[in-house]
Amino acid sequence: MKKVLSFVAVSAMLSLAACGGGEDEAKRKADSTKAADSVAAVEAAAKAKADSAKAADSVAAAEAARKADSARVADSIANAKPTGKPKTIQQKVKEEAVKATSGRG
Repeated sequence: MKKVLSFVAVSAMLSLAACGGGEDEAKRKADSTKAADSVAAVEAAAKAKADSAKAADSVAAAEAARKADSARVADSIANAKPTGKPKTIQQKVKEEAVKATSGRG
């Protein structure tokens, strides 16, 4: 009987020892969750920085295109010939008559 009682006592201690690690495992899960959250935060910050750099590059490209377009328009305006006043119908008829009769003697 003594052997049976000691066997039951030893098995009870082993079963209690096997179930007692719940606090440590919960702590480990919390630590791993914190680590995963901090890694996700760092990755999100890096992505945000890359996105802002990409946006800044596109803004700079748009600004350069706008400046180039402004320069092109300014050059076109500077090189344009003045047209003067539009001709009247009488002036056009007179010019056509001169062209038609030129070269005839």
